[in-house]
Amino acid sequence: MAGFFKGMSFPLASVTVYNSLVFGVFSNAQRLISQYRHGDERRACGMLDLAVASGLTGLVSVGLGAPVDLLAGNATGSGNVVQIGSAAAGGGVADQRLYRGPVHCVSSILRSEGLAGLYRGGGAMVLRDVPGYVLYFLPYTVFCELLSPDGKSSAHPVAICLAGGLAGSISWVTATPADVVKSRMQADAMLHRKYTGVLHCIGQSYRTEGLQVFFRGASVNAIRGFPMSATMFLAYELSLKFFRSF
Repeated sequence: MAGFFKGMSFPLASVTVYNSLVFGVFSNAQRLISQYRHGDERRACGMLDLAVASGLTGLVSVGLGAPVDLLAGNATGSGNVVQIGSAAAGGGVADQRLYRGPVHCVSSILRSEGLAGLYRGGGAMVLRDVPGYVLYFLPYTVFCELLSPDGKSSAHPVAICLAGGLAGSISWVTATPADVVKSRMQADAMLHRKYTGVLHCIGQSYRTEGLQVFFRGASVNAIRGFPMSATMFLAYELSLKFFRSF
């Protein structure tokens, strides 16, 4: 059972900071847009304003999210395993770990690739997160309005969970192709680099595995996106309500 929770320390340490950044940027972007366009930061944003705020949120999130995703995948995932030995020569093939943990992973990448190495796959992450967050916050807003027909200023917690869950599923499914490309580029082994860039990764993946490769894991993303986003939006709305009461 413990194997399902292997490598949880780094995600637990980073997820709080990352989600605080995402929701903080989204809230403040709405305030700034409302202040700039209407002279009132408390005025509710229209759909176009929400789309701009969501896109900016996705762009800013890459600054922190790209290194976090890279370390999570390489320090604890398949990017941390290389095979040594040669089965063709009659010898055994064994797995060997490249990194002892997140700190060793960071230092190794910085030594071999510099700061740019921490942003490997960043271009694919921009393609994932900018439209991904637009299709995250906009559906949430629309579903909240549909599930709160009485015009209340704040939706019921059940409506928030349902709207957040549906928005999360929509966002993750539509972001799956870019996420596949991002994951492949980040897991690209330092010693055996296969991809020279985003377009090369897309073309190579399509030629070798077909169009379906870009939708691999879409159903899993939809399933995991629902409870994760439902909980996240509920915590976000309840936190705002709590702090605004002071």
